[in-house]
Amino acid sequence: MNNPLNIGVVGLGAIGGGLHVKYLQSTSNVRLAGVCDSVKEKADQIAAEHDTKAYYDYKDMLDQAGLEVVIIAVPHYDHPEIAIEAFKRGIHVLCEKPIAVHLNDAYRMTEAYDQAKEQFPGLQFGLMFQERTLPFYRKVKEIVEGGELGRLTRATWIHTAWFRSQFYYDSGDWRATWAGEGGGILTNQCPHTLDMYQWLFGLPARITGHAHIGKYHNIEVEDEVTAYFEHDNGMIGHLIVTTAEMPGTNRLEIIGENGKLVLEDGELVWYKNPVSMLKYSKETPHRFSQLETVKTVVPIDMDAPSGHHIVAEKFLSRIQTGQGELIAEGWEGPRSLVLANGIMLSSFQEQTVQVPFDTDAFEAKLKELISQSTYVKKKAVAPTADEDLSKSFGSR
Repeated sequence: MNNPLNIGVVGLGAIGGGLHVKYLQSTSNVRLAGVCDSVKEKADQIAAEHDTKAYYDYKDMLDQAGLEVVIIAVPHYDHPEIAIEAFKRGIHVLCEKPIAVHLNDAYRMTEAYDQAKEQFPGLQFGLMFQERTLPFYRKVKEIVEGGELGRLTRATWIHTAWFRSQFYYDSGDWRATWAGEGGGILTNQCPHTLDMYQWLFGLPARITGHAHIGKYHNIEVEDEVTAYFEHDNGMIGHLIVTTAEMPGTNRLEIIGENGKLVLEDGELVWYKNPVSMLKYSKETPHRFSQLETVKTVVPIDMDAPSGHHIVAEKFLSRIQTGQGELIAEGWEGPRSLVLANGIMLSSFQEQTVQVPFDTDAFEAKLKELISQSTYVKKKAVAPTADEDLSKSFGSR
C-alpha cells in the first residue's frame, strides 16, 4: 500500500467546499492536508468540519502543507496562476473547468507544465471534465469512434436547459462580469458542452458566432449564443445555448451517412439506414423516395460509475501507480477554449474566424471590455443554504 497522498483544495465555494472536499473524505489512500480560501471564515469552517488546516493564501498552502496534489476550484481567472505555482513546486494539479478564461492563459499553463516535467518527470495535470464519465456520452463516443455512422455530415446541439434567474447572477460579486468571470454562458455553464463537442468531433476549421450580451438578464456578458462550425471534412455543427429558456432542451443530433443518433431526455435513439444515404442519393433512379430506417433505442448502463469522484480517482491512481488513462489531460483544456473564444471573437468582429485565430486579439478585446465596463452590480445576495447544487448542472 502506498502512503496516503497529501491533497489540498483551493477555493471552497459550492464546488470546492461542497463537492471536492466531501468526496475526498471517502476516497481511499488520501489525506486532506489543507484547504484554502481567501474568505477566512469559510476556510476555518471547512477545515474544522474535516479536521484539517485552514489557509487563506494559496502560496502558503503550497509551501507549508506538504502537498503532493492540489485541486483548483477558484474563479476561472485564477486557475493559471495557481496551477503554474504548483507546477514550479512539483505539485500535481487537478483543475476545475474551464482551464482558463482565454487561450493565452491556457497556453501559459500547458507550457509551464511541460517545463516543470523536465524537473519532475512524473508530474500530472488533469482537468475536471466529469461529463466525459456520463454513460450516455461515453456510448455516443463509442459509436462515433467506431465508425458505424460512416461519414459525419452534421452535429446539432441545442442545450438550453441552463435556466438561471436574476437572483443567481446577483448571488456573487464576480459572477457574470468581464472582470470577475470573463464571460457568461460559454465560460460558466457550457465548458462541458464545448469540451464534449470537440471530444466527439474534433475542432472545426471555421467558427461563426452570434452572442447576445445581457439579452434576458441584467448582466454585462452573454446569456444567449448561436454558433455555426465548419469542419475540414465537410461536417457542419450548430450550437444553441441560453440561460433564459424554461422549459429548456438538451438535444444532441449527430447525422452520418449511415443514420442519425439523437440523445435527449436520457435516451439515445439510433436511426439506421440500410445503405449510405450519400450512396443512395447518387444511385437511386427515384426522385422522392427515401430509405426505410430502423429505429433502435441504444441500451446504456446508467449505473456505471460517473462524476467528479471518478475523475479524481483516475487522476490519483495515475499518480500512485504511474498507469491508467486520465479522464481529461491538461493539454486538452485549450481545445474547448478554441470554441468559446472563437465564438465570442467572431461575434465581436461580426465575421467568421479561421481556426487557429489570433489569440492576442481576443485577449485584447477582453481587456478592453474590462477597462471600459460601466456595469454596476447590485450588492451580492447570499444563495439559499440548502439549495440542491446538482440542479446547477442542467438537464441531461
